[in-house]
Amino acid sequence: MRAANYCRVSTDNQEQEGTSLQTQLEACLKYCQDKGYDVAYRFSEAYSGLSLERPKLTELRELVRNEQINVVVVYCLDRLSRDPTHGVILTQELEKHNVTLEAVTETVDSSELGKLISYIRGFASKLEAEKIRERTMRGKRAKARMGHITSGGSARIYGYDYIKVAQNNGGRRVINENEAKWVRQIYGWLVNEGMSTSAITYRLRALSVPTKQGRMWCRAAVLNILKNPAYTGKTYAFTSINGKPFSKKRDEWIEIPDATPPTIAQEMFEAAQKQLETNRKRSARNTKRQYLLRGHVYCSPCRRAYYGCPNKDRVGGKRKLVRRYRCTGKLKMLVPINRCSNKSWQADKLESLVWEQTERVLDKPELIIAEIEKQRQDANQLGVLETELEQIERQLKALDREQEQLLQWALKGFPEETVIAENKKINAKRENLNVQKAELETNIKASREASVSVPKLEGFVELMRQKLTALDFETKRMVLDMLNIKVWLDGDNVEITGVIPVMDDVIVTTQS
Repeated sequence: MRAANYCRVSTDNQEQEGTSLQTQLEACLKYCQDKGYDVAYRFSEAYSGLSLERPKLTELRELVRNEQINVVVVYCLDRLSRDPTHGVILTQELEKHNVTLEAVTETVDSSELGKLISYIRGFASKLEAEKIRERTMRGKRAKARMGHITSGGSARIYGYDYIKVAQNNGGRRVINENEAKWVRQIYGWLVNEGMSTSAITYRLRALSVPTKQGRMWCRAAVLNILKNPAYTGKTYAFTSINGKPFSKKRDEWIEIPDATPPTIAQEMFEAAQKQLETNRKRSARNTKRQYLLRGHVYCSPCRRAYYGCPNKDRVGGKRKLVRRYRCTGKLKMLVPINRCSNKSWQADKLESLVWEQTERVLDKPELIIAEIEKQRQDANQLGVLETELEQIERQLKALDREQEQLLQWALKGFPEETVIAENKKINAKRENLNVQKAELETNIKASREASVSVPKLEGFVELMRQKLTALDFETKRMVLDMLNIKVWLDGDNVEITGVIPVMDDVIVTTQS
């Protein structure tokens, strides 16, 4: 029987949960081994059991609906769900697709009485979880009223470092300038260039801007930055429940003064909110008519984004609505004076031109195959590079010890000229080693990413071998997003730029 193991804890602090993910997984694997099950899938995640919207659970349910597994094994039933209603939904879904649910620590009775007992047990688990959450919330409210940002994911936002409450002057955020400069840039792209959040996301990826967790940039992360008033220095506690805003309960918000230093001016934040609303309305309007290049067209003279809009053109002696792309610099609402004079483009003509050029790039799998081989070679060097880095780090530690010894010499009255000369030699060695270390770390990062992206690249080559002209509208949109295509218009001149990113790697750059 093909089995899937599902393990869950409520938070990243696994010990508070009582059973860590690793312990659960080992128990589930042993259980499957004893039963003779073939473990085809393993899922582990830190997520609340009171929600069905869990990434790994969603993947598991998709496998069930596609009938790719025969049995789901959990450590105990409340790992699958703490909400009895959700538990009923999940068990019915399993039964519908003939998938058995088994638990390591208890027997899952499929009878009606067994279902009732499981439901009651789940209800008791939900009550206990609610009690725990209420006690936690009381403590957090008390800390907020004392002027501290309560710990948790919401305390650690991009652009800042969080000082824990237990530390001196804790419960505060301090600016992380390496991240804050990108926060300002994100606001600038939105307000000054009129970029969409999707376009900003892909630009951040193309520039290899690091996130706080080291993951890939996503649209939700960009939107969170653009809508969070904390960047203007206004900090509120309890603005959400389970990650969802509850503006109707604003009277329950607690303002924490001077907890977050501003990185964005209030005027810039307000302009960003207006631009987001403008982008939202424009996006909603464009969905009535399909615009393939929506979010990919820009004005070379004024650097603003183009948007899709219908226009009454004279065709064959009659006036009819025709899809066109226009510069946002022509809008009176956004640009009351010195409006852009760049021409608009007929959508059919521009889309045909851009897609034709895009196909020329995509229809050359040999470029990507060459990159695969290059990445394979880079990945094979990983072990050698890591060994060299370890040697460099040992040499740097040895220099630290030498410098400490040199300090002792100075304290014991050794000739000053000798101490200075030796210290100069040590610093020169250290500078040289640090240069080597930085270069090795860059190469190691590239090799690690290469070893991960090779399978994705191979899959991408297979996709490129398909008949590109058969792609539907949504698939073409996905390809344009993936290639980070940008179309720059200057009168009758069209410049198309883009990259082929797979796992954040640039394979080839095209320009016409």
